[in-house]
Order: sequence, then structure tokens, then C-alpha cells
Amino acid sequence: MSESHQRISKAVIPAAGLGTRFLPATKATPKEMLPVVDKPAIQYVVEEAVAAGLSDVLMVTGRNKRPLEDHFDRNYELEEALTRKGDAERLAKVQESSDLATMHYVRQGDPKGLGHAVLCAAPHVGDQPFAVLLGDDLIDPRDPLLSRMVDVQEREGGSVIALMEVEPSQIHLYGCAAVESTGEDDVVRVTGLVEKPEASEAPSNYAIIGRYVLDPAVFEILRKTEPGRGGEIQLTDALQMLAADEKIGGPVHGVVFKGRRYDTGDRGDYLRAIVRLACEREDLGPNFRAWLRRYVTEEM
Repeated sequence: MSESHQRISKAVIPAAGLGTRFLPATKATPKEMLPVVDKPAIQYVVEEAVAAGLSDVLMVTGRNKRPLEDHFDRNYELEEALTRKGDAERLAKVQESSDLATMHYVRQGDPKGLGHAVLCAAPHVGDQPFAVLLGDDLIDPRDPLLSRMVDVQEREGGSVIALMEVEPSQIHLYGCAAVESTGEDDVVRVTGLVEKPEASEAPSNYAIIGRYVLDPAVFEILRKTEPGRGGEIQLTDALQMLAADEKIGGPVHGVVFKGRRYDTGDRGDYLRAIVRLACEREDLGPNFRAWLRRYVTEEM
């Protein structure tokens, strides 16, 4: 098996952002720890990685992110208190996060962009392909996007990015891919990438969403990548180089996602994500949906 076709086992989760869109809530609390119903957003992301077979997780953190480490660590005092109360259900929930995966942490230091955050993972990842999961995008576990991406990468080599069709008026909010069709409905060949283009300059309406499976050749490119849009080192710029010359690190493919995605990076979408997930919960859904109907019909 060639290097580019090694079995993927490691996931990288950049989590060093300041969360300024959620101030003042994120003044002292990492945005990744904001609850989505009754679990912090970051736990959904780690669970997704584990479900795809990636149980070695590196979190790239920054200052004031210690609660992330604490959440995935044991809390013996709390566990002992729940044990004394005989509260087995809550005890299981507390222990679940600490038993999910083998967790590692590295600090980014200076917030120089997503590309720089990924580069911080190089010593841990080494020469293996690896996954990158952004915490703002929650993918419904019933739509296994990451598993599909891993399958494509292990078959084709190179790198694989997640794409979603968006309205042209929204493409300026995302990285955008120029693509060619393949023999599979949900897989495209990526021929070019541009970060947050204006609608008139976008090569397509295929937006990059926060899941990547990357060839380790991306590290050497990132080391040489100059700051781009926003004065930051952009992962999109490095991927553009890979797409332009597959001799560097293999081809770049895209998996077109049409499933359920919850965007928690925006306040409005964060609230909508909570409502959607709460409505679908067996324990909360029936009563919550009934209240929601009454609220909308009687009080709005």
C-alpha cells in the first residue's frame, strides 16, 4: 500500500478560534463548549470522527481553551457524587466523553488562520493521511459524510474535501471549488479552489464545508504558503496548489454532501440547530414540538 493510500486513523480538530460572534458568552467559555441541547458542540464532532473509525484525535487549541481538555478528561469528584446518589444514567453521560477517543492537544499560539492550525498538527500526524473536522459544522450521524470521504481517499489517494451546493448569493461566505464530474454521482474531481469569491467570480456554487481528508503533502505546502485573504494562512490556498499539480500529493476529489448539516458558527443557525435536534430527540421531542406549535400559532 502506498503512502497516499495508508489507512486513516487520525483526526485533527482546530479549536483555537476566539468565537467573537458569540460574545459575551464566549468571553470566558470556549465557543466549542456552547451546548447544543445538552452536549457541547465539540463532543458531536469528536463522536463523528470516532464513528468514522478515527479514534486518535488531536485538538488544536489556544488560550482560554482549558475547558475543552477538562471535558474529555475524567472528573472523579463528579463521578463519585453521582455514584453515591445511584444516578447511573447521568454517570454514564459524564463518563461517555472521557471514553470516546484517545485525545491529544497542541496550542496554536498565534491565530494565523486555518492553514496554520492544520500545520500545527504536522508533528503528531507525520506522513499519514488525516482528517480535519471544523467544529462549526455539525453533520447528522445519520448521514455519514466523513466515512464516505475516508473511503474515497483510501481508493483514490490524494485529498478529499466536502462540498455542498449553495445559492450563488451565499458563495462569498465559503471557499469555492471548480469541479469536473466523475462516474459517481456524489464524487467530483476538484480542479481549482478560491477562498470566498464574489458570486460573479465563483467557478461554481459548490461550497467547501468543514470536513477534509488530506494527504500529508499539504504540510510542506502550508510551510511555504503566504498569508492570503484576511491576512491569514488559508488552507484553501494550499489545496489549490494540490489541485493544480497532483504530482505533489495526488489528486483532489470532492464528496458532494446532500444530508443534514447544522451550522453552529452563526447565532441564528446555532439556535435553529438546537431546535431541530431537540425536536428529533425521543426524550424531548414530543413535548417540545407540542410547545413549539403552540408558541408559533398562539404567541407569534
